[in-house]
Amino acid sequence: MRYFGTDGIRGVVNEFLTPELAFRLGNAVGNMVNGKVFIAKDTRNSGDMLEAALIAGITSAGADVYRCGIMSTPALALITKLENAAGIMISASHNPPEYNGLKVIMKGYKLPDSLEERIENEMQNVKYNSFEKVGRVIDYKLAEEEYFNYIKELYKNLDLSGLKIVMDVANGATYNLNPKILEYFGAKIEVVNNEPDGFNINKDCGSTHPENIKNYIVNGKIGVLHDGDGDRCIFLDENGQEFHGDKIIGLTALQLKKEGRLKNDKVVVTILSNMGLERFLNENSIDVVRTKVGDRYVLEEMLKENIILGGERSGHIIYLDRSTTGDGLITALETLSAVVNSGKRLVELSKLIPDYPQVMINVKVNDKEVYKSKEVFEKLKSIKDYRVIVRPSGTEPVVRVLVEGPDMDESTIIANDIADLIKKLDDKKE
Repeated sequence: MRYFGTDGIRGVVNEFLTPELAFRLGNAVGNMVNGKVFIAKDTRNSGDMLEAALIAGITSAGADVYRCGIMSTPALALITKLENAAGIMISASHNPPEYNGLKVIMKGYKLPDSLEERIENEMQNVKYNSFEKVGRVIDYKLAEEEYFNYIKELYKNLDLSGLKIVMDVANGATYNLNPKILEYFGAKIEVVNNEPDGFNINKDCGSTHPENIKNYIVNGKIGVLHDGDGDRCIFLDENGQEFHGDKIIGLTALQLKKEGRLKNDKVVVTILSNMGLERFLNENSIDVVRTKVGDRYVLEEMLKENIILGGERSGHIIYLDRSTTGDGLITALETLSAVVNSGKRLVELSKLIPDYPQVMINVKVNDKEVYKSKEVFEKLKSIKDYRVIVRPSGTEPVVRVLVEGPDMDESTIIANDIADLIKKLDDKKE
């Protein structure tokens, strides 16, 4: 597809992602829906510009816009489900501030490839409605309250009093609401990176930079870290060590099984999830299904196989009986609930779930197809006793190299050898 990647339309602002592109998307969606489109955004400085372009496109097609303001992607997804409507989220998730993105959501769910292809076709020909049918813009001030009320009802018996939490909101969409919600359930909250200025979203903070809040983890505190649009969550335990998505899936899978919520005793993970997690789940009579990287593929498998829990090591985790998409707040609440019910500290629970050493290297390239070369294939064939994954990023000009195995030093050597080969082959193509 020309515009849509693995997670909507995403790119550098005013290079790939322009107001014209946003206008065309808005016009296409406005012509496809019946009535209204909800819009939300994260805290990037380009959000206002893209929002204005989307609004012009949607209303020119005759649909009304319900503007939700700064809000997380999962909160917008919930509202589109409750309102039986379409939505567009303006966010580039965990990417740096020069990027932005446009994610189309229909009745709570991200779109299948077929619908994205249809939208791309519609974007080629702008269709204006007559002047008397131009849509209106409504500031939907109930959006935050609607989401908060849903969460309160979902976890009405949850008591987090006694937990001391450092919350890193990545200067992003969750900076205001999510700390309030955790406080509502009784946790004592210290919030960091909650002063967005339009340019500091995800910058050395949030779930992609957990190392930067380790100095806050003292006196029995644990860390809860989101990304820019709030669909991810990871933790730091009481020792400041990362409790990532694999460990969250392992811990909460057991809790869901105890509660009778884990349908078919299966969990969906991607090819990047650690072999240690798979072993842990199998030992607890839980089967593991693996998919390609990307939450959309995780969700597709969950829906196909009637599986409740699935996610990624990055902390993008879906609890399908709670939400239609990954929700960092729900992930936090499910994990904290499991911690409280266990009566143990997070650092103790972390030790129960093994984690084989993994090395990930992002190789910047001009041609991502270089990973398919014969030389790379032969190199991979020669490696024994280590799991190796080489794949292109869906949103950035990089090829990702992942090596997993029993020895960290050997994994690092293998990963560097493959990365060097890819860089060398890419340089030859210039």
